[in-house]
Amino acid sequence: MRTASCSCGQLQIEVNGEPRGVGVCHCFACQQRTGSVFAALASFNVPYKVSGTATEYLRTGDQGAQFLFRFCPICGTSLYHTEIGYDDKVSIAVGAFADPSFPAPTASIYDVRRHTWVQLPHGTKTFSKDP
Repeated sequence: MRTASCSCGQLQIEVNGEPRGVGVCHCFACQQRTGSVFAALASFNVPYKVSGTATEYLRTGDQGAQFLFRFCPICGTSLYHTEIGYDDKVSIAVGAFADPSFPAPTASIYDVRRHTWVQLPHGTKTFSKDP
């Protein structure tokens, strides 16, 4: 079992097992949402358990997919999201696990918007946009 938490601890999500995948996204929406130059996300299979109260934000991606982001209404941490129509997985902000041994990303999407100084782990598969 793994637990990810917002900065103040009010909102938490628990998942079981290893991630389906770990990736980074360099799209402008993720850069603005995180306040960083990319978002680091880990995808997990259901079930998952959420405790605390989340505020939701629905965003439509460049290719029409809809993502429901959940964040803490107290500290503002963007903790996890789901994609509408894909109820079998959840994506969680890697940093929210506060685990330096968490697996490295294997995929980089919207690489066309990656800041030139960001170096990816060796062997990371890159996609110009969202595959």
